[in-house]
Amino acid sequence: MGDIQNPRSRDDLREKELPIGHSVIASAASSKRFSTPISTSTHRNYINPILCALLTSYAFIFHAFPCINRWTTSSTNAGSISATVPKFKEDTAYGWKDDIWPIREQTPWDISTDFQYPRKLVYDVEEGTWLRLDVGPNGDIVFDMLGDIYCIPADVIASSATSAVQALAILQGVPYDSHPQISPDGTRFAFRSDAGLGVANIWVKPWSGCRAASNQVKGDDLWILSDLDGDPESGENREKNHRREVREGRADAIKITNETFRWVSEARWHPDGDKIIATKRYTSSRAVPAGEGWLYNVPNATLATSPSISGEGLRLVGRSLPLGWQPEQYGEQQIGPEEFIWWGDDRLIYSKNVIDINGRFEYGKDVHKGINTIFSYNVTSGVAETLVDANPGGASRPEISNDGRTIAFVRRVRDKEALVLKDLKTGTIRNIWYGLTYDLSIVSAPMGTYPSFSFTPKDDAIIIWATGSLWKVPLSLDDAGERISGGEPWKIKWKARIEKRLAKTRISQTDIAKEEAKPRQRIRAFTELSVDATGERVTFRAGSKTYWQALDHSANPVVVDPLSSGDEVSQEAIPLPVLHPNATYQSPSFIPNEPNLLIHMRWSDTLFSSIEIADISRNIAFEVDGLPLGRYDKPTICDSVGLNRRIAFVRKAGDKMTGDIVATANPGLYVGLLTLPSPFGRGQGTKLMVRDVKRLSQHIPSGRMRFTEGARNLIVYDDSTSSVIDLTASPNDVGEHPSRVLAKGKMSTEMAVTLPRESDSLHGAKTRLAAATVGHAAFVDLHQVYVANGLDFGGGDVLWSKPGPNATRGLARASVEGGHDLSWSADGKRLCWLLGPYLHSLEVSKLDECKREIQQDSNSFGIKCVKTLLNVQEISVTFEHERSRIKRAASDAFVAQHSPVADQETRDDHFDSDMLFILNATVVSMITGTEHRDVLYGRTLVIRGGVIIGSYATDDENDWLRIPPGAPRGKFIDAQGGIVVPGFVDVHAHWNGQGSVASSWEQRTFLAYGLTTVHNPAIDTVAAWTERARVESGSMIGPRIFHTGTIIHGGTWKGDHEDIVDMAEARSALTRLKVEGMTTVEHTIPIPVVYQDVLTLFAESGTGNTPTHIVNLGGVFEQRLRKFVPHALLETISSSLAVPRDAYQVFNTSASIHQMTKMGLNANIGAHGEPPLGMNYHKEMWFFAQGGMTPYEALRSATRHGASSLGLFGSIGSLEPGKLADMVIYPAGMNILEDISLTLQIRYVIKGGRVWDAETMIEEWPEKGKVQSMPPLSAD
Repeated sequence: MGDIQNPRSRDDLREKELPIGHSVIASAASSKRFSTPISTSTHRNYINPILCALLTSYAFIFHAFPCINRWTTSSTNAGSISATVPKFKEDTAYGWKDDIWPIREQTPWDISTDFQYPRKLVYDVEEGTWLRLDVGPNGDIVFDMLGDIYCIPADVIASSATSAVQALAILQGVPYDSHPQISPDGTRFAFRSDAGLGVANIWVKPWSGCRAASNQVKGDDLWILSDLDGDPESGENREKNHRREVREGRADAIKITNETFRWVSEARWHPDGDKIIATKRYTSSRAVPAGEGWLYNVPNATLATSPSISGEGLRLVGRSLPLGWQPEQYGEQQIGPEEFIWWGDDRLIYSKNVIDINGRFEYGKDVHKGINTIFSYNVTSGVAETLVDANPGGASRPEISNDGRTIAFVRRVRDKEALVLKDLKTGTIRNIWYGLTYDLSIVSAPMGTYPSFSFTPKDDAIIIWATGSLWKVPLSLDDAGERISGGEPWKIKWKARIEKRLAKTRISQTDIAKEEAKPRQRIRAFTELSVDATGERVTFRAGSKTYWQALDHSANPVVVDPLSSGDEVSQEAIPLPVLHPNATYQSPSFIPNEPNLLIHMRWSDTLFSSIEIADISRNIAFEVDGLPLGRYDKPTICDSVGLNRRIAFVRKAGDKMTGDIVATANPGLYVGLLTLPSPFGRGQGTKLMVRDVKRLSQHIPSGRMRFTEGARNLIVYDDSTSSVIDLTASPNDVGEHPSRVLAKGKMSTEMAVTLPRESDSLHGAKTRLAAATVGHAAFVDLHQVYVANGLDFGGGDVLWSKPGPNATRGLARASVEGGHDLSWSADGKRLCWLLGPYLHSLEVSKLDECKREIQQDSNSFGIKCVKTLLNVQEISVTFEHERSRIKRAASDAFVAQHSPVADQETRDDHFDSDMLFILNATVVSMITGTEHRDVLYGRTLVIRGGVIIGSYATDDENDWLRIPPGAPRGKFIDAQGGIVVPGFVDVHAHWNGQGSVASSWEQRTFLAYGLTTVHNPAIDTVAAWTERARVESGSMIGPRIFHTGTIIHGGTWKGDHEDIVDMAEARSALTRLKVEGMTTVEHTIPIPVVYQDVLTLFAESGTGNTPTHIVNLGGVFEQRLRKFVPHALLETISSSLAVPRDAYQVFNTSASIHQMTKMGLNANIGAHGEPPLGMNYHKEMWFFAQGGMTPYEALRSATRHGASSLGLFGSIGSLEPGKLADMVIYPAGMNILEDISLTLQIRYVIKGGRVWDAETMIEEWPEKGKVQSMPPLSAD
């Protein structure tokens, strides 16, 4: 995600989080799975709805695509579409084959019946959001709204000018139905739907007019409803399901496309009515779905009796390759054609983004300069022509008149959105109406850059959606036969009844105050695992420290469920002896042939990296000297005998967390000589010297390294390869030693191998053994651990777990829920890996016991058998928690000040020295959520041990008497009438340094700006837990950190993709994550201004929303940032241009959020981690106020609402007794209740009772004067 963990930019997060409206948990879903975008969903490489169902049981956060599933379907067809339309020229996509995804076909799933929706919401509306429509040959208007499809009969449209007419529902229910299109002859009706599988496909059903198609139940049709409103938990049998389909209007519909991973939308009928053109969407390693134009057959027989069809299509208009790209890169092209319509029998018209020419969708483009161009394309000759250029204002959403002479489209004209006509005969262009809603060409908009609209049958008007309503725009002809405006547009007044089924809104409640009351806390995730030579002991990193632990082979093999883990573990892991107990340590490993010696790295923010050797038998440590100042990592010692050894390590250049100013030169992989300490000689602190250091390679491996054959070879591990460097060979001209690849993975994110041993030979196959390059290879594919025998693959073979002919022969799946940090014992007999607080190990020879199951299970590679071979033991590492540290520090401070020579008995007398009093405060408690009850003047806040005791009137003697005796021993802060609010909660924060060992300037900056709790909705699970442990254990300062872990993602980025095909895999994904739960829509939905349909559903669903306004608009920064943020980052930030206010979509979003908040929505503040950190959180509060919120309401969103959405309101979010003392104190005179722009002017930040001066981040209490060390981050 950033400089430390992931090379992709912050822009990638916007897709990973669905930038135009997405779900953080599907259990808030309505019958449209409301936690997906309200308009047509954006990125449709979805996560399985099986997972959504589980999320109703496990309320875990995940950063997900709209939930779906896939049927297993055939892609064969006796008569392919290319054979039926030979005159159409196929686009071969440069020979690219879409043959990787999906990895596995899913088990059958029906989103209507296999997920429960116990709540029912019915309401009436007279306006709607982003209504895509069509006008039939008889004048009927069909449109979609909230995933249902409605129709207004032609014979009532005229009367709609004076009074609202009833729009009839013709498709309703759980599936998301949209993009309605009536066939040219008016007998059929095409639409997009995710019915059944949950993947968007094109469906067709018979059409005979609005009233006939309406599913409004009346008279003899009452039987259709029977039993449908029964117990939602009972499920539906086949008969009930048929009645449901009749009730929803889809019983006679057939699916004419069969996508199970890609998705299809925006079908348009060919004039002959026997085929359609549609936009097929492809995601790449980013979740931006690029379009292509695909042709599909529509059966000519009566639809109700038509056989199932394959849905095989023909690509007519593909994506183009950017300059310099190769055909194999085609799948990574993020820009493609979209919004196709027919122009006669053999020409297409479509729109395309022409600004992003490098193959990558970019944010922040200038819509006024133009983004989309409209093209025509002859499908027989393959010739494309420009019809309307992008400049000025862009050109998108083309629609064509029935006579084929005029196209209409939309474009930005200054601060207006215009409906534009172009005469295809003369080329004349006219802007005929400026009343449209802004188009969405500036974002990735697979829901359409503008809602589809239509000419009327006689071409005398256009029916189009704008500003929440349907409009009729009259047209007329001038003397030249060109269409021009025919008068003032008029609103078609209508009303509709919306019926939704809602899932239960899941918000887990976490009592962190109770957890922090425990004297010691557990670390829940570990990393940097290394196994000793015989597989008897392991070493690893936990938070900021390194530990070792013996493997318990006596334990019965068992698959442990981390979800049910308790706090009691029989054996604590043992910390390695170190020279600097307060320092951060990393990268531990055992030293071969010295069973009691380990090597690891020590980090200092000022002195950078140092090597230490730990003797666990004598509990002493040794310093390794001889290296210049630098950032070192991954030390390993050769497996020779004796004390004189080779050492290998890497030297890193600077980065954004450790600084890129000092000691950045000569990164690479190094070796040297080192004499180990004698087990009977040197004592604690003795210095050892590294000598004869030389660089082997400029390449820095992402994984571990280990020597083989003494010091002859060095094996290095990267994400997808294992290579061996020959240390005996001479380097080449650039100093690189020769290396060869031992094993390579197709999609792996970790790899570790063993070398061949004669015992690996099966049935005497020594010839095969001699040819093998490795003994066994273990790798992580799509989060799961796999093992392959080196006898079953050659050096040129690619390791891959995709079922079918591409799967590695003999492959065994070793993990149930997943794993990371693979490590082999040096003898190659035992493989170990980590998952959460559990150590997993497998004696690889035992795989023979599951040989038959592995061979027969081509889908899951024998995991049902292999899991019985695993040994799983829990690891326990604990630390003293903050409340205990505060009490001890406060007592030490008091004793040092008042009784320097006090003994322990005296210290015990000062048990109340951990009390904190904030006097003369204006307290904004947020207890009730109403301003007149929450704002309290002249109060004294009393805090003890990091927990709020109460808020008392300063002049109330009776209340004052409740303060315990001895209070003067505590700390007093005079607020001088200044406002005190709960600590701010950033519900949507990102940062880059979770994988760093340096103290985090990011976390310190968050805290400096009053953010006492941050939540990251897309972050590496292990790195996030490790950083959280570092903050909670006191190794560095920062807010309370909560996170989703690695997102559950349906795109094609190998590090994030979740291959969930059944209920077991869904449970596996949740077990692997085990993170805090919430139900929100992160970012805003695509359309900034929403109307009655969305406002009501959003507010009533119980789903929260974090709009992250700042993603769409930059800002200026203040000088305080220069104290905390690297200056190079600030230099890249510029202010936005001055344009009319209503051209900023962000203000429209603010207004919509305010409306929904008044209706009950929990609106949260989140700044997306946009630089400058911290300051932009306050800009978010300002945006909230711009939408109409009062300053108090904006502050409520920043505190109470955020805590509630995260399920933490029982512990934070308000200033009341029993809650954790997280708060922000403002100077006297800074009335943030009148002017929200003053929230930056913070005096003190308090987290858990610890107090910092916000201007300097120097600690005020209990360890006055303490300053967090930081690496040198800036050159000035």
